Amino acid sequence: MKKIFYNLGQILLNIFARIWALWGLISFVSTFLIIIIPALLTYFVSDPKGQTLFIKIAKIWMDIWLLLILCPLKVKGKEHFANGETYIITFNHNTLLDVPITCPYIPGANKTIAKKSFTKIPLFGLFYSKGAVLVDRKNPASRIKSYDEMKKTLFQKIHMCIFPEGTRNRTKEPLKSFYDGAFKLSVDTKNAIIPTLLFNTSKAMPNNKFFYLLPHKLEMHFLEPIAPENLSSAELKEIVFEKMWSYYIKNK
Repeated sequence: MKKIFYNLGQILLNIFARIWALWGLISFVSTFLIIIIPALLTYFVSDPKGQTLFIKIAKIWMDIWLLLILCPLKVKGKEHFANGETYIITFNHNTLLDVPITCPYIPGANKTIAKKSFTKIPLFGLFYSKGAVLVDRKNPASRIKSYDEMKKTLFQKIHMCIFPEGTRNRTKEPLKSFYDGAFKLSVDTKNAIIPTLLFNTSKAMPNNKFFYLLPHKLEMHFLEPIAPENLSSAELKEIVFEKMWSYYIKNK
């Protein structure tokens, strides 16, 4: 009897999650259409001020959308961002939900490294381009150009947001192995890294379920900066990886 009730509960939960995912998509698109005009007007404002305004608009959008889908986000560790300093922020990456919620909640102007292919989406591509350094990972020339663009972004006093795992973590481990880019960038530019952990996004939007969304509290934790001085990119990568791994285990 318990198994019957459990199975029935799972069926009802799956039905609700699909309906909620539809609501999530409808509310995402409708709120986006409201903020797209003021967001695109920031193209006419020089950086870093233009990017600061863009991030503020994106945060208003995400504040509204997360409220509508009942996924409130709690942010910890903003005090680690020192005034006047520019950082490389490294996030863990578990689900598609990570992408829209990262940059809006980083204090100050910032951009993320992102796939160039998404720029083909009507309207959203313009918004996406404003908030990102674009890269075609299959094109070596594009990778080199994007690296130079990231250095230029940091020089303009705009933070860079990077997912060092590259793609979503579909393993059972807290993190996948990291790529070198974020850490080479830190060593080359002397900008410190702020390791950052996202919690519960995979509970709200599991990777192994298609078109599935559940209300759930989310958290974002900024950790203390790690300076690249006297470190190789490989050493820095190992330190950041261990820091993020151990913090996730202690706080999951």
